[in-house]
Amino acid sequence: MNLSILVILILTAVSTSILGVFLVLRKMSMMVDAISHTVLLGIVLAFILVGDLTSPFLVIGATLMGLLTVFAIEVIVKTKQTDNDTAMGLVFTLLFSIAVIIISTSFQGVHLDVDAVLLGKIEFAPFDKLYFNGVHIGPKLLYIMLATTVINLLFVKIFYKELKIVSFDAALATTLGIAPALIHYLLMGLVSLTAVAAFSAVGTILVVAFMIGPAASAVLVTKNLKYTLIIAPFFGIINSIVGYILALLIDVNVSGMISTVTLITFLLVLIFDPKKGIVSIIIKRKSLKNLFDLVILLMHLDSHKEYEEIAYAHIKNELNWTTKQYKKHTEKALMDGYIVIKNNQLYLTQLGKQFLSLKLNELQLS
Repeated sequence: MNLSILVILILTAVSTSILGVFLVLRKMSMMVDAISHTVLLGIVLAFILVGDLTSPFLVIGATLMGLLTVFAIEVIVKTKQTDNDTAMGLVFTLLFSIAVIIISTSFQGVHLDVDAVLLGKIEFAPFDKLYFNGVHIGPKLLYIMLATTVINLLFVKIFYKELKIVSFDAALATTLGIAPALIHYLLMGLVSLTAVAAFSAVGTILVVAFMIGPAASAVLVTKNLKYTLIIAPFFGIINSIVGYILALLIDVNVSGMISTVTLITFLLVLIFDPKKGIVSIIIKRKSLKNLFDLVILLMHLDSHKEYEEIAYAHIKNELNWTTKQYKKHTEKALMDGYIVIKNNQLYLTQLGKQFLSLKLNELQLS
């Protein structure tokens, strides 16, 4: 295991998931996919102009292309001839295809290929060393992602209030004097910058997974924005560590494995979240059904309290229950002291009457 690779992955996870929270809240998840692919055209065009893969102009070109992508999508949507998803698909495929054509026809001898963009080359990060005064101070990519992480964290901290209001109510933001468009394009600009910064590290596939997966998982766990901004990077860090270790053990692509772990994490949260997970919902529904059946039994006894024909064996047929269902609920009522059996007949106890009255009041209030 290479510690510098793991640190780069963790920094990438933190920097992307922080922005991803606001994208998920604003229902713009797939915008990340579009931007993370179209910035490739910005890199290609900037390289044509400067001829240097290490030039900072490539980052500038990619960021501007990301903003152009967002602007083009919004222009198409405003024509009201198509929806957001369709516009995104059109712009994304067009710009990315142009980039692929240019790379495949003009850059055969240059270390810039589609596979590297999609999957990243994190395994080679330690070989791209950064020197300061002739001293090796670590992989260059580590400092790039560290700077990106700091920028994103500062952006969220400084504009937290504005981001929160714009994400939940853009109209209110305008009323309060906040410029939603400015916040929107600042956010999209940082998404573009983060995507291109992570290109050589993890590729576009993992950039999308990092931005959306941890944020989507965090939103399932809590609806509090501050907690979401803490939990999302936590999920990203865990996914990075587990995915990297599994990739080494199985000997597969690191980005692909972390993306897989990210999806698995989301599914686990979706299924087993104590509050709103699928399992907890099933358990709550089953518990509610059992409670409803118990109330039906007690109501039936209460409504027939003046009659003598409430024999233990007859109630099952009167309620149209199966033997198993009837036995289950009568045993529960007996155990809790809501009913008693005398002379092979069921009687509602005082405790049962109080319980029934309480539940009926709750139903009326709801």
